[in-house]
Amino acid sequence: MSRPIIALSGITKVFGTGETAFRALKGVDLDVAAGDFVAVMGPSGSGKSTMMNILGCLDVASGGQYLFHGHHVETLDRDQRALLRRKHLGFVFQGFNLLARTSALENVELPLLYRGDARQERRKMAMAALDRVGLADWAHHTPGELSGGQQQRVAIARAIVTNPAVLLADEPTGNLDSQRSVEIMEFLSALNRNSGITVLMVTHEPDMAEYARRIVHFKDGLIDRIEQGAAAESGERG
Repeated sequence: MSRPIIALSGITKVFGTGETAFRALKGVDLDVAAGDFVAVMGPSGSGKSTMMNILGCLDVASGGQYLFHGHHVETLDRDQRALLRRKHLGFVFQGFNLLARTSALENVELPLLYRGDARQERRKMAMAALDRVGLADWAHHTPGELSGGQQQRVAIARAIVTNPAVLLADEPTGNLDSQRSVEIMEFLSALNRNSGITVLMVTHEPDMAEYARRIVHFKDGLIDRIEQGAAAESGERG
């Protein structure tokens, strides 16, 4: 059996000290195989967002072990975690987080700019990413000229332009209507299925979670249960 791309063991997270300390995570164990699609659900305060921040190297655990491709993330310093983010992780957020006065193409180029890639190579890779999300013809439009669904697809293109191993999506359909939400989920499913990108997605919407292969439910800082999503039951969704 192949080694999981992500392996969490006994992950804890405590905010504050003394009597005011809050235990956001109380010992989370979770393995994620390469190419998996995992939806993460749970009420506010259940620990799901804290876990995603730790997975994305945006925060560090208070205790436990986090292995990424077999490497101990909990031992990395700030610069090493930043390097792991740039090389292996892509992020999609509810609010799109696009630069308003910047074209779709330039928005998608940003991770490559931070990485130090040459301008010509950045442009080529950004256009290829926009083409993957069906927006090559909109490359020179600003976010204000795009629909919500198109803006989220630009955000996805920006997340995948570096060819990450793992895509972390935080409520990616939260600002979209039902039709646009389905479009984004169908695209994420196809991206996972055809490109092999591992997807972990936080969502409050059960119908969106069904696009995943597994649904991980958080409650009071622990994993309450793990269910199969419709994608696992059908073998393929969409």
